[in-house]
Amino acid sequence: MSKMSGMTGEAAPLDVNSRKPADVYSFLQAYIERKEQKIAELEQIVERYLTKRMAEEQAYRRMSPIRRMFAGKKPDHQFAVEYFLHVKKPLEQIRLLRQEAEAAKELFARNNGGVE
Repeated sequence: MSKMSGMTGEAAPLDVNSRKPADVYSFLQAYIERKEQKIAELEQIVERYLTKRMAEEQAYRRMSPIRRMFAGKKPDHQFAVEYFLHVKKPLEQIRLLRQEAEAAKELFARNNGGVE
């Protein structure tokens, strides 16, 4: 949302001093909330995958030996790839998002004392 200067299409420089501290704090709060919401979504994705995987494993174990022979099972490397994609990567993203949220919370807490 930058202001355009003239017909050249260049963005006018934003005056950093014209921002109110309340604007920055509301932005920080919204930023932290978005990070926490994304963390919750990723945790739900991991939980759904693990629940589905456990249900598949239990269903396979309940099969009779003859049905197991014809049903076939995914190779172990396929399970490893799925685990990496559906669990390890999201957990890494969660860790990074938590670090970003904590840094924003520290910034907010450090600067919030002087405003209110």
